[in-house]
Amino acid sequence: MKPKLLITLLLVISFLSCKKEAKQNVSKTSETEEISLLDTLTLKLDNGKKWVVNDETQIGISKMDSLITAFKSADKKDYSNLGKDLSIQTGYIIRSCNMTGEAHDQLHVVLVPMLDKISTLKESQDTKKSKAALIELEGIVAAYFKHFEI
Repeated sequence: MKPKLLITLLLVISFLSCKKEAKQNVSKTSETEEISLLDTLTLKLDNGKKWVVNDETQIGISKMDSLITAFKSADKKDYSNLGKDLSIQTGYIIRSCNMTGEAHDQLHVVLVPMLDKISTLKESQDTKKSKAALIELEGIVAAYFKHFEI
């Protein structure tokens, strides 16, 4: 549990300390997702359009989606190894991040809960809890593809 808390805390700190461009006023859309970061940011579209991400982010999330699909189709049960494989992809995304501004902030709305679910997969010995984390993670990945593109 402590590594999970530490990872979440580090991400929140990095989120708050990231360099940000001057933000333009963005009109609110009615299309928001139920994913939120500390009740301060809610996942939304960019004036009805998807946010643009860097190639590395798209590649990393696509690989995560493929890993999840392969895990489920092979009816595997080793959630810890899946969590480790997914963690490699999130590490790649974070190391490669060069995004700024509102798109970057919106990406964090997806990444923070994603990292939390991946930590659960890596650390939990409870299969029921791991299955629930995987289902939630699938929803987060689906929300990413609804809100982001290259």
